[in-house]
Amino acid sequence: MINYAHRGASEYAPENTLSSFYLGMIQGANGIETDVHRTKDGVLVLFHDDTLDRVSDGVGKISDYTFEELRKVKIYGNSTIGFYDRIVTLREFLEKFSQYDIRFAIELKEEGVEEDTLNMINEFGILDKTTFTSFEYDYISKIKELNSKARVGWLISEVTNETIKKLLDIGGEEIAPKAENITEELVEKLRKLNLGVRAWGVFNISLMKKMCTLEVDGMTVNFPDRLHQFLNQVK
Repeated sequence: MINYAHRGASEYAPENTLSSFYLGMIQGANGIETDVHRTKDGVLVLFHDDTLDRVSDGVGKISDYTFEELRKVKIYGNSTIGFYDRIVTLREFLEKFSQYDIRFAIELKEEGVEEDTLNMINEFGILDKTTFTSFEYDYISKIKELNSKARVGWLISEVTNETIKKLLDIGGEEIAPKAENITEELVEKLRKLNLGVRAWGVFNISLMKKMCTLEVDGMTVNFPDRLHQFLNQVK
């Protein structure tokens, strides 16, 4: 099972920062999930929200700032008072983490970042270890248009026959439903269609354990240390 550190070890460190990604690996993650936005001057950066407000001392849209302006913004964690880190570019992230034998889930957060993100993943030689994901079907469809060998996953709340068909129509490899909506029957159905199953929204230990029981292929967790410990206990 792939233990994806969700925006890094985001329960403990400022999400989508180098400290969070490194901590996720130290805690036993064998995958990292992160999000791609573009700045005003065209730089690909790792940030979840459209705006800075929730997790930083900045305000306003990512796309309204140059990267040098964003570099001055402090990104704060959830539980460590006073500690902060800085926004990181996709290139900086790949320079540090592409060398490791881990999986990558790269969520495309806005239209127009698909080609540059794909090209950079290719540049660092980790296409075979990367799944491009999005809640927006058009974004993953664009990735497949650009490179049919690129692995894509569709983030979705609930799976329907229509969504399965749409994913299969573009040759998609993975469907990622909200954890609370995943059942044994759904996993069996998707496996018969050769689709990978990755859970998101795993916000507590009981859901985490349920996903392990259902033997999903992976899950994004804010606490990779707890999933790592549980997986080692049940071996």
